[in-house]
Formats: sequence, C-alpha cells, structure tokens
Amino acid sequence: MFHEIFIEPLENDFMRNALATIVLVGIGSALLGCYVLLRRSVFITAALSHTILPGVVAAAMLGISLYWGALTAALATAICVGWLSAQKKVGEDAAIGVTLSFMFALGILLMTLTQSFRDFTNLLFGSVLGATSGDLAFAAGATAAVLIFFAVARKILKLSTCDPEYAELINARPKLLQIVFLGFVALVAVSSVRIVGALLTTALLVIPAATANLLARSVSQMMVLACIFSVATVTIGLYCSYHFDRVPAGAAVVAAESALFFVCWFIRKIKTA
Repeated sequence: MFHEIFIEPLENDFMRNALATIVLVGIGSALLGCYVLLRRSVFITAALSHTILPGVVAAAMLGISLYWGALTAALATAICVGWLSAQKKVGEDAAIGVTLSFMFALGILLMTLTQSFRDFTNLLFGSVLGATSGDLAFAAGATAAVLIFFAVARKILKLSTCDPEYAELINARPKLLQIVFLGFVALVAVSSVRIVGALLTTALLVIPAATANLLARSVSQMMVLACIFSVATVTIGLYCSYHFDRVPAGAAVVAAESALFFVCWFIRKIKTA
C-alpha cells in the first residue's frame, strides 16, 4: 500500500518534475513569507500576484514566454510601489491600491487587443502536474536567488524589519532594501503562478509562515518551521491531486496548508487556555 500511494507515482517523469518544482517553490515562498508577515506586507504580496496580467497578455501578443512577461510586470509593480510609498503624503496602502488598479486596468485593455487566451487559465488556477523542465529550472533559479539574498542581507533585513528608524539613522537604506525585497517576492510569486495559479499564490507565501509564527520563538526558528510545513503540505496536496482526478493541485495544496494552520492554532489555544 505504501508503494502504491507514495512510490508508484514517482515512477512517472511528470510526477517527479512536479514534486521537485513545487517543493522548490514552497521553500522559497516560505522563507520570504516569514518576512512578508514580519514586515506586514501581505497586501503588497497579494497585489504582486494579481498585477502580472498586463505582462502575461503582452508576452502572448509578442509570442515570448509568459513567464518573462509576468516577471516583468511583477517587478515593475514592486519598483513602483516601493518608489511611491517612499514619497511624502503617499502611504504604502495608497501606493499599492493605485498600482494594482492601474496594472489590472492595463491588462484588461491589452486583452481587448488580442483574440488569444492561451495559457491564461493555467496562470489563474495553476497546473502543477503539467510542470515542465523549464518550470523546474525557473523555480530552482528563483529559490537559489532567495537563498543567496538571505545569506547576504539577513542581518540588515532583520534590522530594517524590527527597527526601520534606526536602520535609516545608520544609513542602511531600508527603503531601497524594501524595493529589493519586493523584487524577490515578485520573483517567487511568478514561479508560483504555474503551480497554484495567480489566485492562490499569496497562500504559499503567507500560510506556512503564519503557521510557523504560532509555534516559533525566534525568527530563525520561524523560517525553519515554515519551510518544513511548506514542504510537507505541498507534497500532501500534490499526492492528493494525483490520486484524486477531480482535485486541482493548487486547491489541494492550499487546503492542506490551511488545515495545518488551524490544527496548530487549536493546539496553541488549548495550551494557553
């Protein structure tokens, strides 16, 4: 029974490819997700996963990879929000709202110029079992970039998150770091689009980190737990999608993450009662 459930699916190339891709995406998302929560940037994360529309449509019109179009749009959003929020009398919420509205409207306008809607459905809802070697390579590159970013900027990122005023005082340039951080969030969001779709990408970034935050006593412990929870739940979701034909992989992954969150929340509630 163990062989039929866990080992037999891995005899298929597409399943091995899908598992490797979703695990890599899960790790990168979990690491960034911890600081997304700590920096209270959930709103911008959600915006980044929805402002890829004009980039995707433009890429389809030009006949280039939809990934590069999505990444360009997401990075443009991150830069625009970071720049606007640094201006006087323009808060981060307003910057996100303006940018999100503009990018979404631009995407709709571009859609009226094309009759092709190829791959748009996959980008909205995801298709992890259809992940290609190109998707795996993109996910590997995105996760590697995130790991390098944390290795290089971990201390200053932690400082600017906990005490942005002091970081500004010592000329650590926290506003520039915020733009760079959002750029990496955009990169991971784009790598997640193929897996769970734009509508559920935020869940990969937020839920494992939120679950880890219930149990962790330090930022480092939070990041480790988030990665463990993410890998476990994306694997469970993928296997559920494989064994049950009518279960979408993206929805199964998010359902598994949500279930784990509520279990951990309930356990913590009992212990603190």
